[in-house]
Amino acid sequence: MFQHTFNASFPRLAGLTAAAVLLAALVGCGSSVKLDDVPVSDRTGSAVGAADGSGTGTAGAQGTSGKVTSVVVDEKGIAEPPASVARVIYFDYDSYLVRPEFAATLEAHAKFLKADGGRKVVLQGHTDERGGREYNLALGQKRAEAVRRSLAVMGVSDAQQEAVSFGKEKPAVQGTDEAAFAKNRRVELSYR
Repeated sequence: MFQHTFNASFPRLAGLTAAAVLLAALVGCGSSVKLDDVPVSDRTGSAVGAADGSGTGTAGAQGTSGKVTSVVVDEKGIAEPPASVARVIYFDYDSYLVRPEFAATLEAHAKFLKADGGRKVVLQGHTDERGGREYNLALGQKRAEAVRRSLAVMGVSDAQQEAVSFGKEKPAVQGTDEAAFAKNRRVELSYR
C-alpha cells in the first residue's frame, strides 16, 4: 500500500519541484534596476523627481548655458530637424542622469518638436558592453526615459516621443577602452 501512495504522489512532487525551479530561475534573472524613478532637470535647473512626483535624486544641472538653435521652416511650412544641433546625448558610466552640458541641445530639440506637433522622435538608449544583457537593456531604457522626461519638462508632448533601449547591442564605436565605452553610453534622437 505504501508503494502505491508513493507512486501516485511522485508525479505531483516532480511537478511542484519543476515549478519551484522555474520560479527561482525567473526571479534570479530579474533586474534590480528600477525604471520608475528617473530624475531629470527642468529649465531652471532644479531637480525634478520621478513620474510619481517623489522628487528623489538630483540631476546635477545648475541651469542652462549656450545658444539654442532656431527652427528652420521650409517653403511648405514643415519644420526640419535642427541640423546644427547634436542628436546624441552622452552619459557617465553606470548613470542615467542627463549631464548639464546637454541642456542647450535638448532645448533646441524641444523647440523644434513644439513647433511641429506632428513630428515624432524616437529616443534610443544605449550602453557600453560592460554588464549583463538585462541590466544594460534596463539602463538603456532609463537613459532614454531620462531624455524623454527632460523634453516633457520643456513642453514636448508624450505623444511625440518614444523611448526604447538597445542596451549594448548596437555600439557606436568598437573597442574595449574608455574612449570607446564613453561613445557607446548614449541616447540617440531619431526623427520620424
